[in-house]
Order: sequence, then structure tokens, then C-alpha cells
Amino acid sequence: MNTDWIIATESKHTSGLYGKQNFVIVRGQGALLWDSEGNEYIDCSAGHGVANLGHAHPKVAAALAEQATRLITLFETFPNDQRALLMEKLTALTPGLERVFFCNSGTEANEAAIKFSRVSTGRTGIVAAMRGFHGRTLGALSATWNKKYREAFEPLVPDYQHVPFNNVEALDAALGENTAAVLLEAIQGEGGVYPADPAFLQAARQLCTERGAMLVIDEVQSGFGRTGKMFAYQHFGVVPDMVCVAKSLAGGVPIGAVLLGEEVKNLAPGLHGSTFGGNPLSMAAGVAALSAMQEEDLPRQAAEKGEYLMEKLHGISSPLVREVRGMGLMVGMELKQKVAPYLKALQERRIIALNAGLTTIRLLPPLVITYEQMDEVVSALQTVLNG
Repeated sequence: MNTDWIIATESKHTSGLYGKQNFVIVRGQGALLWDSEGNEYIDCSAGHGVANLGHAHPKVAAALAEQATRLITLFETFPNDQRALLMEKLTALTPGLERVFFCNSGTEANEAAIKFSRVSTGRTGIVAAMRGFHGRTLGALSATWNKKYREAFEPLVPDYQHVPFNNVEALDAALGENTAAVLLEAIQGEGGVYPADPAFLQAARQLCTERGAMLVIDEVQSGFGRTGKMFAYQHFGVVPDMVCVAKSLAGGVPIGAVLLGEEVKNLAPGLHGSTFGGNPLSMAAGVAALSAMQEEDLPRQAAEKGEYLMEKLHGISSPLVREVRGMGLMVGMELKQKVAPYLKALQERRIIALNAGLTTIRLLPPLVITYEQMDEVVSALQTVLNG
């Protein structure tokens, strides 16, 4: 297809909710993308953290092709072989969380966890963190802090409050008799790539246990090896009551899930549901993706490559750099000014990266990125930041 026609057609029919780029991506493999003109890009966005396994992973593609010839859709009322396999594989990775609710996205997972917290405790209050991002549906949006996502849709759901991230005293003060759940990221992604202090997550676990609230950890972006462990909360020695996952669980196929601990109660048939949640096509992709993650040891890859990348980034000599932080291959480089021009300059050098707020360049490459590709990224950043 003609590149100009594709861009013009999308521009004509788009909702207006997305700022469109001026090139067309048509193919991906591993950590690389190609546009319609044949130009190659190193992808340090991974679809906002979806493509942990890389693009077009052959095992996921084969599983999708095979399952599509057998059964694509089936409501979860009916047991299914692929769903049972994915339930077994997923819960084996999260000791203490033995049940699963399947849905289609991260925001749906967080929305479900909020509902499950309220029905389990009989309370309504939700405590979340400043700079946190949990999605765009009304319940998840109410837990999301940044006003740019919230203001157009207010008033939002009542009984939400936000406390400073990593502030134990503020969290302690916020948990009251009406608190149903504390909803946190173990490492904030959209909010600037800020890891939690171990003492903060451990205090959150203790306070929730003492006061009868649910501890819900949002692993939508940080899960499935991204931070150097299968899930980021596993760095901190805590077991949440619920863990919300999505993005890379099925190798790029839309999926979401909430992993449930024993304190999650009162989930009766019909109380909540999802038409497409647990469909055999996504389940087969999830089984293949989890198998590949384990076979390729993605958490180890992320830990080792993340250490290498962080060391290289710390070595960039530029007066623009304020701080480099992160865990594994979830990395933020905070600048002393807005990052938008630098992201554009990187793109001109065939590197696709993200922002995290106004002043942080966020790098979320596929965990299969090579050391040579990381060197190219660092070289491009060195050039751009000193350009």
C-alpha cells in the first residue's frame, strides 16, 4: 500500500485521540521495527511495554495460528484446555495467589481489583499514590493521579485519595476504617520510572494486614521479567492480595488478568464478568508466551542487560542529564528540560523511545534486545543530548 494513502486515510478517519507519527510501521522482529519505506528502527518502547518477548515471536505466532483453526471464542462459563493451562502456568509464578480473573487489558484488571476489594471488605475507600498510573476507565482513572488524564472527566468515582509515593507516614495516615484497598505500582512507569523503597511496600503490606484492607499491586507494565524478576513486587519480599497484569502476558495479544489471594472473598457467579476474558485465542497465546519467557529466561536477560544499559547511560556526558534510574530494562533518564525534542531527534536516528512525564526519557525495549542494539541506542542518546 502507498505510504501517503495510509497516513491520509488514518488522518481522515481517526478519532483524534492519538497524535499520529508521519511514518507507517508494517513489520517487526525481535527488538526491531520496519516502516513502509524499508527503514529499520530499534524499538525502545515495545508497545508501551507489551513486547517483552520481542515482536512476532515465532512460538506465539504458531500458537495463534493453530488455535485459530480450532476455537477462537468461548465464554468462561465453559472450561477450556488453553485456559486451564494458562491458569496453572500463571499461578505457579505467584505463590500465595492461586486464582485468576481474566479480562482484556490493564485498566480492566485494575478496575476489577477495585471492585473485588470493595466486595471483599465491605468498604469503599481506595488509597493510591501520587504519580501513579492505573488506566483510563472511570474507576482506574480515579486512582490515576495526573490531572491531564482526569480533568476532562470529573467528577470521578468518590472515596479515592492519593499519598506521596514512598512516604510511609502519609500512607499510615491515609488508611482508615473505610479503606478497601491500597493500589500501588512497585515501580512507577508513566509517572517517571520511580522504583518503590522496600520499606514503603513492606509497610503497605503490614498496614493493610493490620487494618483489613487489600494490598493491590499493579504490574501491568512491570510484570513478566521487565525488572529482572518475573514480577517487580518479588524484589521487595511482600505478597499482595491481588496482582494486576496485562501487556506482555500473551506476547502482544490483548489480555489482562487479576491474580487473587485468599483474602479476596465474596466473588459469586454473575458479580463481575468479561465477554472476551479468558477466550481460547488469548489463552493459547499466553501459554506460548509464558513458556517462551521461561525457556529464554527473560528475567535474567532483563537483569543483566538492564545493568549494562544503566552503566552505559550513567556514562553519557551531558549537562542535560539530571538522573538515570530504573530496574532491569525499565529505565528512565530524567533531563533538566522537556524531552519531546530529544525523542523526535532519536526517532530521526531510527530509535523509538517514550516519555514518562515531561522531562523523563523512558526506555522499555524488548527484553531480547541485543547488546549491540543497546550500544546503538546509547550512542544515539549521546549524540542527541550533546547535539
